[in-house]
Formats: sequence, structure tokens, C-alpha cells
Amino acid sequence: MNEHDELIARVAETLKEPVRIDPRLDARVMAEIEAGRTAVPPTRRVLDWLTQARTIRLSPLGGLAIAAGVIVLLWTGTQLRAPSPAAEPSLAAAATLTTTVQFVLIAPDAQSVSVVGDFNDWDVSATMLREDQAPGVWAVTVPLSPGRYRYSFLVDGTTWLTDPLAAQAVADEFGRPNSVVTIGES
Repeated sequence: MNEHDELIARVAETLKEPVRIDPRLDARVMAEIEAGRTAVPPTRRVLDWLTQARTIRLSPLGGLAIAAGVIVLLWTGTQLRAPSPAAEPSLAAAATLTTTVQFVLIAPDAQSVSVVGDFNDWDVSATMLREDQAPGVWAVTVPLSPGRYRYSFLVDGTTWLTDPLAAQAVADEFGRPNSVVTIGES
């Protein structure tokens, strides 16, 4: 037996010895696996986040600014293109009337959010929401003609969510639930 063979034999004997692992490692690994099974769905996390008690400190000037913003939003909402009772639009004019709809999703951990639906041919990049109102609050306004539209939110390009504030539709052909928005008398 030469010198290399002896070295290989010693290495082989060393490798045959059982490896001692910290017994707590198995418990930690199993706890992580179990935690993954009981992960809270994103919609539940959003609901928990929304209902969590918080302390808000607001200066009088900040409160005044928020109140002014709410008044502007309410006034703008009443100024939508609604036909006056005195003027009855023709069928052609009624078909071209649009209503601006605001889609909002609270997703504090999201990097990107889009709304996809019947109104944009389910194009995931056509209608991106912006996080400009507050951190974690994603919003976009879309002009829609009268009709009934199915839609969903796509968070970070992978997670489909229904709108927690809208009516639910029957699941689509891919098994995903959708939300519904109805404009006009459809």
C-alpha cells in the first residue's frame, strides 16, 4: 500500500463517522416548517393591519389640511358627469358617458400593484396603481363606460387579490376569484 492509498483510507474512515448535529436544530427546522403552513393570507394581514389600534399625533394645521382634502374629494365626487334630470341624452350620447372609478388597495409590503380586468383586457401592465396618497395605500382612477366589469389586483406581479371593498364575482376560468364593479344600470 502506498502513501496515497493510506491517506485515502484514513479520509474514508473519517467520513464514515456519524456527524453530530445540535439536537435543537431539528426542533427549529420543524418549527419553521409549521410556521410556513400556518402563514396568514395577504388579505387577512391587510385586514389585521387596518383594524389594528394606532396612536396618531396630528398638529392642528395637519388636521385642517386633511379636512380640506376630504372636502375637496367629496365635492369632486359630486361633480362627476351625471346627466341632469332636465336633459335626457340620446342613446348614442349615453353610450359615451364615462364615470371615473378609483381603485384602491392597501398593501403595505407591496413593491408594485396593478389592476387588471375586463376594462383593460386583463393586461397586467396597462393600469398600474401608484403609492402616492400614503405609504402602503395604492390607488389609480380609471374612466369606465356603463357596464359590469370583473377585475382583480396583481401585487408584485405574482399575487392575485380581490378588492376587499367590492362585490365578489364567480371565479374565472383559471379558478381565481374576482371583484365586480357596475357602472350605470347594467
